Amino acid sequence: MKAVEQSETAKLPTKYGKFNIQAFKDDLGKEHLAIFTDDLPEAPIVRVHSECLTGDALGSLKCDCGDQLHSAMRLIAKEGGMIIYHRQEGRNIGLLNKVNAYALQDQGFDTVAANHQLGFQADERTYDIVEFILNHFGIKKLRLLTNNPKKIESLKNIEIVERIPIQIASNPHNEGYLKTKKEQMGHLL
Repeated sequence: MKAVEQSETAKLPTKYGKFNIQAFKDDLGKEHLAIFTDDLPEAPIVRVHSECLTGDALGSLKCDCGDQLHSAMRLIAKEGGMIIYHRQEGRNIGLLNKVNAYALQDQGFDTVAANHQLGFQADERTYDIVEFILNHFGIKKLRLLTNNPKKIESLKNIEIVERIPIQIASNPHNEGYLKTKKEQMGHLL
């Protein structure tokens, strides 16, 4: 990674517990967050959470993202660790294209087919900034809170001592989405 700009660290009290927050701006101008507890264990729980405005902020039932974020915040507040809020909306196709993908899903396309219709791969995310942030905090090993094998594979220089599944109950609006994640993207659901 080229130059990464960093903010100061600030306190972030939440309904889930007390955290600290620091922002990192990558060389593409995207701003990512590290949300972390005061005392990071030797092998902290880490959740690499990909931005999902519709799920995280608006409570969309089309995905499991918001529930995953809030579940991770509860667990990490209790046990210590970090959430890296990875600002690559819609698997890195951006908000405008994500809404276009939603419209295609409304017509019967699954999430992968919708991305393909728009000219994108199923998943366009990259993870260079994640490893940069972990190195910044001196994290050499961690317990990764994920269902996504791509996130596991992306951390080449960090020892993953445990994968912790993050299980969220499905609902009638996201059953197809979760099935696609499992069957086409290899998510460990």
